[in-house]
Amino acid sequence: MQHKVLKVHPNDNVIVALRNLAAGEVITHEGVDYELPYAVAAKHKFVTQSLATNSPVIMYGVLVGKAKQPIQRGETITTFNLQHDSEPYSTAKRQPYHWTPPNVQKWQERTFKGYRRQDGKVGTYNYWLVLPLVFCENRNILILKDAFERELGYAQPETYRDQVRELLHLYQNIAPPPPDGGAKVTPPSGGGGLRPFLNIDGIKFLTHEGGCGGTRHDANTLCALFAAYAVHPNVAGITVLSLGCQHSEISTLKKEIHQRSPDFEKPLLIFEQQDGTEYTMLSQAVKETFLGLIKANQCTREDVPLSELVVGLKCGGSDGFSGISANPVLGEVSDILVTLGAKTILAEFPELHGVEQELLNRCVTEEKAAKFEKLMRDYSGKAEAVGSAFAFNPSPGNIKDGLITDAIKSAGAAKKGGTAPIQDVTNYTEISTERGLQLACTPGNDVEATTGKTAAGATIILFTTGLGTPTGNPICPVMKVATNTALAERMPDVIDFDCGTVISGEQTIAQNADELLELIIKIASGEQLTQAQRLGQDDFIPWKRGVSL
Repeated sequence: MQHKVLKVHPNDNVIVALRNLAAGEVITHEGVDYELPYAVAAKHKFVTQSLATNSPVIMYGVLVGKAKQPIQRGETITTFNLQHDSEPYSTAKRQPYHWTPPNVQKWQERTFKGYRRQDGKVGTYNYWLVLPLVFCENRNILILKDAFERELGYAQPETYRDQVRELLHLYQNIAPPPPDGGAKVTPPSGGGGLRPFLNIDGIKFLTHEGGCGGTRHDANTLCALFAAYAVHPNVAGITVLSLGCQHSEISTLKKEIHQRSPDFEKPLLIFEQQDGTEYTMLSQAVKETFLGLIKANQCTREDVPLSELVVGLKCGGSDGFSGISANPVLGEVSDILVTLGAKTILAEFPELHGVEQELLNRCVTEEKAAKFEKLMRDYSGKAEAVGSAFAFNPSPGNIKDGLITDAIKSAGAAKKGGTAPIQDVTNYTEISTERGLQLACTPGNDVEATTGKTAAGATIILFTTGLGTPTGNPICPVMKVATNTALAERMPDVIDFDCGTVISGEQTIAQNADELLELIIKIASGEQLTQAQRLGQDDFIPWKRGVSL
C-alpha cells in the first residue's frame, strides 16, 4: 500500500508528499495529524510546525534553508517563503566517522565479462576513439565518421532518413514537374550492414570547440582530458587529427598520456593536416585506423570479478523524489560495490553544496579532506565572483518538482554516494589509483559531468533523473535510472531502470538496488545495451574550468 507522505530523517521539520494532497486534507504521520491549509503537490514538502521568519528548515537531517517569512504549520515550502541556507564547513571541524559495510556475501562470487587491458585495468566495452586536437579538424572527423560507421556497420538506423526519403518520393510523384523538366533524384542507398569486427563495440568520433583561440590553460586541460580518455580501459586505440599550429600541441598530449600511463602501449595514430593535403591525411588516417581495428578486434571479453567495476554516480533533471528513491538506491549499490573492492565516483561539486561537512568527515585522511575543501572553496569562490553562486543552482524544472533550495537538491544528490568512507579526492582529469568511493571535481552540467566522470575512469555511469534526460557518453555506457514510474512509462526509449517502486512501496531500497546491480552486470558484460547506446547518444563537452554549475 502506497503511503501518502514520508519524513526522510527523524530531525526533519518538513514532510514529503508522495502524491497530490488536497487543501483541508488531514494527514496523519507517526501518530500526529496535520491539516493542510493549501494543496501540496506530489514531491513537495510541508512544514511540521509553524515557523517564524529566519527559522531553520531541516531536511535529510541538515539545514537546507531559512524561512523568509512566517510559514504556517502544514504549509508548503516554496521559493516565496524559503531561502537557501546551509551549515558552514571546515576541515578543522571534522568528526570521527564509523562505517558498517553491508553484507555482500551473495555478490562475492559474481563476475561480469570485461575487456582486460595490458595495464591490468578492465573495460566494459571495446571502442576505438577518433578525436581532433583542435576544432579546425571537426569537419574531417565527421567525414571519417560517415565513412567508417556506414561501411563497418556502426551507423545509427536510418529511421529519419527513410522518412525524408518517403516524403520526397511522395512529393516527386504528386507535385508538378519542375519548370526545367529536371530528372527525379535517386534515393541514396543506406549504409551499415553486418559488422566485420565483432569484438569492437564501436568507433567513436569526438568533436569540440576548443584547442585554440582560448587560454593556454584550457588548451592544456583539453590535452589532459584526451589523455585520460586515451588511457581509459574502454578504449583500444586512438586516432588523432591535428591541424599543426594550435595551442593544444601533440607534445602536450603525449606528456599527459605518459603521466597517466608511463608504459602506454595502445596504438596512438597522429595525423597533421599542415603536413600536406587533406586527401593525403585522411587517406592515411583511414588506412592506419583500419589496420588498428584489425588488431583491436583480437581482444575478447573474459570473466572478471565485480571488484573491477568503476561506477560513476550522476543525477540530472532531478525532482523531489530523487533524494528518496533513485539516489539512495545508487547509494546502496555504491556501498555494495565498495565493499566488494570496486571503485565508485561521486562528482558534481555544485551538487554537494550544503553537505560538505558530512563529506569532510567521511574522508579517510586529513589530507584528502583538505583537498576537497580547497577544491570546493575555489570553485564556489569563482562562481560567486561572477554573481552565480551555488545557491542559484536549482533549475526551473528542479524547483517546479520540489527542489526549492540548492541545499535540498544537494542533500538528496549526495545520497548517490551511499555511506562508505571517501578514499580519494581528484581534480578534473585526474585518475585515482585507489579503490572505494572517491570524489571527483566536475560541474553539475549533465554532459560536462559525464565527460569528467569518464575521464576519472568510470567504465559505467548510473544517471538518475526525475524529469527525463537523454545524456550519454561516447566511450562509457550511461544507464538512466528513473526516480518515478510515471517517467519510466512516459520515456521508455530513454530510461533503463525504474526506482518508482520505492515510492509506491512495492520494494525497499535494498530490493530495488539488488535489481539494479543485476542490470549493471548485464550492461557491463555487453549482454544488454543502455538506451543511450541504442540512440547513439555520444555527448562530449570539455569543461573549460570557467563557472559552470
